Amino acid sequence: MPSLKDLKNRIGSVKNTRKITKAMQMVAAAKLRRAQEAAEAARPYAERMGAVMASLAASVGTSEGAPRLLAGTGSDQTHLLVVLTSERGLCGGFNSSIVRLAKARILELTGEGKTVKILTVGKKGREQLKREFGAHLVGHIDLSEVKKVGYDTAQAIARDVLGRFEAGEFDVATLFFARFQSVISQIPTAQQVIPAEVAEEAEVSTVYDYEPGEDTILAELLPRNLATQIFAALLENGASEQGARMSAMDNATRNAGDMINKLTVEYNRSRQAAITKELIEIISGAEAL
Repeated sequence: MPSLKDLKNRIGSVKNTRKITKAMQMVAAAKLRRAQEAAEAARPYAERMGAVMASLAASVGTSEGAPRLLAGTGSDQTHLLVVLTSERGLCGGFNSSIVRLAKARILELTGEGKTVKILTVGKKGREQLKREFGAHLVGHIDLSEVKKVGYDTAQAIARDVLGRFEAGEFDVATLFFARFQSVISQIPTAQQVIPAEVAEEAEVSTVYDYEPGEDTILAELLPRNLATQIFAALLENGASEQGARMSAMDNATRNAGDMINKLTVEYNRSRQAAITKELIEIISGAEAL
């Protein structure tokens, strides 16, 4: 049975931990608002860009002169999985849920005899994937020094992916991230970006006229679309991370409070037992005299 001093020290330690988790919860709540606004503001642009890509694919996607970024290489043997996770932990199951989805996709592809390559963005995803799929890792992008994710960050990742595609390293590229829905709900998402996926219903929704011509603007628009989709995914991840951290720290704070209450009860009982024992010894000694 722990001594009174041990119980008192443990109660003090848990109280200090509760102060830390409460502070982290408040910081995450402050960051969440800005991250959520940024993610929601980026969605319409990314969706409209997707609609433009759908229109282009409907008109030139199947032609012989269609760009490889739009039509693909004609094969799907080699897949590049771009796994976006956070640089820091203490955010519940946020990173694990994304990695779990990526692992399921890896096992599915390897079971079909496909070649899988993994590009990680964020330390936590790399740490989890290298344990089981270290042989598939082909690159890592460190964002630990990035204070605020911007479009230039997405462009750097897009240039890396495009360079690998132009070098013939893969046929299909898929982004893995968490789409923000609410503080307690972040949806792990897999989005194919090369070749660009096209929603069937989008093909007949809007007709675009391009000037001077579709082929002329594709060279500029397709790389921009890749960077836009990556930027939107980074913003969704940012909001999801803060929401998950806020929820996790709230749960940790509550658990710390429950533990403090239990330890306090145990401390009081032990103290009362010690006092009772001392009184019995005093009374017994007095009676012996």
